[in-house]
Amino acid sequence: MSGIIPWLCCLLALFASGCAKRETSVQSGDRDQILHRGIGPDLADLDPQLAVPAGDYNVLSALFEGLVAEDPVDLHPVPGVAERWDVSPDGLTYTFYLRASARWSNGEALTSQDFIASFRRILSPKLGAENAPAFYVVQRAEAFHKGQLTDFNQVGFAAPDARTLRITLEQPTPYFLTLLNQAAWFPVHLATIEKFGPANERGNPWARPGRLIGNGPFTLKEWRRGQKIVVEKSPVYWDAAKVRLQGIHFYTIDSIDAEERAFRTGQLHLTEALPAGKVESYRRTFPSLLRIDPLLGTYFYRLNITRPFLNEPRVRRALSFAIDRVAIVEKILQGGQTPAYGFTPPHTAGYTFDAKSSYSPDEARRLLVDAGYPGGKGLPSFELLFNSSENHRLIAEAVQEMWRRELNVDVRLVNQEWKSTLEARRTGNFQILRSVWIGDYVDPQSFLGIWTSDSGNNYTGWTHPGYDSLLREAALTAAPETRFALMQKAEALLLDAAPLIPLHHYTHVFLIKPSVKGWSPTLLDHHPYKHVWLEK
Repeated sequence: MSGIIPWLCCLLALFASGCAKRETSVQSGDRDQILHRGIGPDLADLDPQLAVPAGDYNVLSALFEGLVAEDPVDLHPVPGVAERWDVSPDGLTYTFYLRASARWSNGEALTSQDFIASFRRILSPKLGAENAPAFYVVQRAEAFHKGQLTDFNQVGFAAPDARTLRITLEQPTPYFLTLLNQAAWFPVHLATIEKFGPANERGNPWARPGRLIGNGPFTLKEWRRGQKIVVEKSPVYWDAAKVRLQGIHFYTIDSIDAEERAFRTGQLHLTEALPAGKVESYRRTFPSLLRIDPLLGTYFYRLNITRPFLNEPRVRRALSFAIDRVAIVEKILQGGQTPAYGFTPPHTAGYTFDAKSSYSPDEARRLLVDAGYPGGKGLPSFELLFNSSENHRLIAEAVQEMWRRELNVDVRLVNQEWKSTLEARRTGNFQILRSVWIGDYVDPQSFLGIWTSDSGNNYTGWTHPGYDSLLREAALTAAPETRFALMQKAEALLLDAAPLIPLHHYTHVFLIKPSVKGWSPTLLDHHPYKHVWLEK
């Protein structure tokens, strides 16, 4: 008997260890301060000066930091690389004083010259950065970017010394400090970029693990394409003592159904989205896991007006009038979204567009008759392109049916992966394209500015000198009421031309574990990671 007991004990121990429940990523993350976050589709690049999708900021803000940072609760500007700044009485000149402790992730000091070199790169016409117009508020930056000025020393940037940076604007810009948190304004390490190719050419492979030099609270450790991006805490970040997270795993998951399953099985602390069909279920059964936060954004369709039939404004307006937006937000999305009849979300820094458009199938049919297509006769089939997402498909199918029912228009739905839709957008290889715009800063200019003739984010082929003129005049106007009146005229002109069809204004509907702390609801969905931590 004594010979059997030790053997039996070993067997029982093996059985117990084999049956023990494995620790989930969330459980180990809570213990080790490793945040596991879903971010939707994979990033095309980690170069902050070439980033366009709003979701790229989720990763880039971990790796880079600008002159100013954001308060974690309301995102008002707080000191970042610059420990303080002065503004001239006329509101034109900002002088930033950089921290002596600001470092690149390789330990080198970060200087004012580094910022100026970075700004010169993004304004290089050869780079073709879509967000370069964000710099047009700076004196003569637009002329340099358009090749009308070749001497960069004449642009409104100056570095009196290594720790002082002076920026002179074309006109007073009340939102300038918040604009500086756009990824385009983050500094890049020119010496590293030039190791792997010309600094002002796209496709330079510098932003990779083992190569990327940043200045944020985290450094890049791993990037498995289509799977995840891993960052770890930087020991040389100037405010490292405040950073409680030891690392972040960003999971790139195209399917929001798969993302929800990963959350449910303990692989994610929080998701990027939630399938529309599961919102009500979580609201009833797990309300503590469901978050519906405000989000300054608009979901819309871009129309390529260079294509036959879509080059007729009456056809474009007919397509817009035939969409029942209330049905989409109430019957499909169910997450507090609001119907969008204008492009700029309501109450954006005090601005709300006085929308005249509504759901009117009769008006839609009348416009088609006026355009020469009574009852949809003579109109060819259109293609509606959207990236992989269960929610995007549900909306597209609803719109497809509305257009068929009200206008007798045949629309084919085309689904592609995120990277392919970005390429189609860039090259104009689409007819109607599912799109989103999340504000880079809280001002209507962040929305209306993307439709100007020189914007790198337009992609529709639509231009209008009158629209450009109105926004230019608004930029030179200090009085808010007068400025907003000019923007009202511009937005009315835009919607009458209809190179886009707004569908709904966003809320951010997602899932989050109770162990995630410091994740405040913010209008831009920005969450400074040094203020985030995990509790068991």
